Amino acid sequence: MELFPPIPLSRWQDSKATVHRFAQVVGKVRLAGSVRRNHWWNVPYYLTGRGITTRPMATADGGGSFCVDFDFVDHRLVVCSSDGRRVSFPLTGQSVASFYHRTLDALTAVGVSVSLAHPHPFDLPDAGRPFAEDTEHAAYDPFWVNRYWQVLGQVNLVLEEFAARFCGKISPVHHFWHTFDIAVTRFSGRAIDQPASVDPVTREAYSREVISSGFWFGDDTFPGPAFYSYAAPEPAGLADRPLSPGTARWVERSGSHLAVLDYDDVRGGEDPRAAVLDFYESVYASAARLADWNIGGEASPGGITDPVAARGGG
Repeated sequence: MELFPPIPLSRWQDSKATVHRFAQVVGKVRLAGSVRRNHWWNVPYYLTGRGITTRPMATADGGGSFCVDFDFVDHRLVVCSSDGRRVSFPLTGQSVASFYHRTLDALTAVGVSVSLAHPHPFDLPDAGRPFAEDTEHAAYDPFWVNRYWQVLGQVNLVLEEFAARFCGKISPVHHFWHTFDIAVTRFSGRAIDQPASVDPVTREAYSREVISSGFWFGDDTFPGPAFYSYAAPEPAGLADRPLSPGTARWVERSGSHLAVLDYDDVRGGEDPRAAVLDFYESVYASAARLADWNIGGEASPGGITDPVAARGGG
């Protein structure tokens, strides 16, 4: 399989809009059915060999668990409970409204009762419309949805390799249903006092100093897939620092700066994987130095922190 195959936003924009909302429906189930973790680590998705998964969540009585998987090979939603019950239905031919109702029916069929606090899209243009009323979004092209999963899986492995180089507090590599990106985040440990005007989602996400690295598929404001990285809070002078490779650039976004490396620039290079890792490393090194992180103390070259093993010992 080709590393970083083409996935132009224009070819699957309508399917992406539908699948994004499907993911938010199940994401709201995950939000309701999981124990809250710092920085919302309880709500993203994780890659599987066939799609993405919520991982197990507890049933209301605490005696069992259930899991919801998107299978992007056979294009089905699969709901399983720990007592062996399993229900699935096709992702093709569904509007957001029908997907919402069938998801709730599948949960009921495996003995799961869950109440969604606000069954609407989050931070999307149609956030005022309930999932149950959205018959507009119903596009689903199996080829491009499968391609989306393939790209996610490849980026996931690159981010795992980048994550292995850091032994401080770090998030899992996870796929967010909010922004439909995949990311890993490193933490310095310093608490950040967010202004009272900041919304509670952002307050929790950025309650500690971070440097985050990831990938997203593009949107109306940035019409193309790209790798990205940023620091929050952003240290003074960061956007003046050089990036690697030379095709990467700083862009202003939401009042701060985002380092961006276009996906299509990478896929045409001699060593795409190394280019992405160099990009993430260049942002981290500059941001961490400017913010006075303990760079040496939190390094784990090759995923190793044992000094004996690092010296080639037993």
